[in-house]
Amino acid sequence: MEKRTLQLSPFLSVIILILGFIVTDPFELSPVGGHDFRPVKNEVAPYSEVMDSWPWDNASRLGLGHLEFENDVFGPESLEFDNQGRGPYAGLADGRIARWMGQSLGWETFAVVTPNWSEKACSRGVDSTTHKQWKSESKCGRPLGLRFNRKTGDLYIADAYHGLLVVGPNGGLATPLANCANGKPILFANDLDIHRNGSIFFTDTSSRYNRVNHFFILLEGEATGRLLRYDIPTKTTHVVLEGLSFPNGVQLSKDQSFLLLTETTNCRILKYILEGPKRGTLELVLNLPGFPDNIRINDKGKFWVAIDCCRTSVQEVFVSNPWIRNLYFRLPIPMRYLARMAGMRMHTMIVLLNEDGKIVDSLEDKKGEVMKLVSEVKEFKGKLWIGTVANNYIATFPYPV
Repeated sequence: MEKRTLQLSPFLSVIILILGFIVTDPFELSPVGGHDFRPVKNEVAPYSEVMDSWPWDNASRLGLGHLEFENDVFGPESLEFDNQGRGPYAGLADGRIARWMGQSLGWETFAVVTPNWSEKACSRGVDSTTHKQWKSESKCGRPLGLRFNRKTGDLYIADAYHGLLVVGPNGGLATPLANCANGKPILFANDLDIHRNGSIFFTDTSSRYNRVNHFFILLEGEATGRLLRYDIPTKTTHVVLEGLSFPNGVQLSKDQSFLLLTETTNCRILKYILEGPKRGTLELVLNLPGFPDNIRINDKGKFWVAIDCCRTSVQEVFVSNPWIRNLYFRLPIPMRYLARMAGMRMHTMIVLLNEDGKIVDSLEDKKGEVMKLVSEVKEFKGKLWIGTVANNYIATFPYPV
């Protein structure tokens, strides 16, 4: 019987070698080189279903906003005002919580999250929002979510590296409250809110990646994030929800019967019910056209959501096919070029929701003329104060117009 040997054409052999090189990435030349990159399928609503029905702001009204404190604040991710109306307070990329004291005094350092903080080691000015800060972030801290306890005047802080902390009304060095839950370290504390009973709900974005590597959470689609609750009287931390995909912003409702939670990777808002017959259940509130960050309530009980917009049709392919993501992001090409080729050009969107999760208003800066990479919207005294994790300013917009 004649024996036949399988022979590959030279062209096919080269293709197989190239694919093998890409998948193994032996020299770690790709953006995910050196990481245990394990992409999975995401639970994201169909692209056309969301994009075709969204109430777009064709007037691009946020483009009429104003930039405040340019190059005086560095990555002001979350903003707060105290009971006396002072502020804003802002968590900065150099590890400080700073407070605006008015035109005559300017900005002052209100608090730091670690005794390791020093100006020499941590302060890089406008470079604080660049890669130059990454090596010192874990040492200096990166305060993200900020909330005042209106009864005590204490400021609670979710720091990406140091967990949940609190500092008194006079500021200074914050006191650590929680850095682990259920035997697992809090790797990426992100945002928080305070219940009237003293419980503090806060997010731990990932059990695999810290803030410096947060982009890998999105690329993988991994779901190791948690919603946690810190109990002040017992000084204990409890796991409320786990298996979340980039849990980010958290906000209690006005009557505190539920809380809203943004899931950044899955581009959606979830509701966790705290009271009533459905207590302890999780519901979908709204699918979004982009990637949500913090969520904040206004005096009327409505919710402002900060969104980096928008999803793309290419992303839809990536979401449904993890193997394509595994190949694409192992190409020996810098991430910024891979993102551009995938059509990822972000612009700012903010959305106002009522208590039922219905859209009341949607505003955009489609061309990025004023604001980019928005992280939070705080409505205070007829103005929207808009934070950003990656830029050196605070944007403002009069509202209602």
